[in-house]
Amino acid sequence: MPAAALKPKPTQSTSRRPVLLDLPYQPVEKRPLPPGRPREWYVTHNRRLKAMRLAIALLDSGVYVPNQARNETIRSTAETIGVHPPSDTTCHMVRALIRYSR
Repeated sequence: MPAAALKPKPTQSTSRRPVLLDLPYQPVEKRPLPPGRPREWYVTHNRRLKAMRLAIALLDSGVYVPNQARNETIRSTAETIGVHPPSDTTCHMVRALIRYSR
């Protein structure tokens, strides 16, 4: 096999063009949830999404340990990012997500 055939094809590298990471946050376009599921599935799904948003916001603000994420801290973070105050169950989920992200 000729050496030219083994030569990798050139690809466009990110080092040649700037990578813009500081763009303003744009939420992903929402899609409708699949129909026909039981109501509890939708409640759990939305609770998980809310818990993930809150866990990310807490990690960004410097809360890295579940012991630092008391219910009051989580609820004040929810107010800061514009989310309805979470229930105790959602707060528990947030702490679990922070615990398992390590």
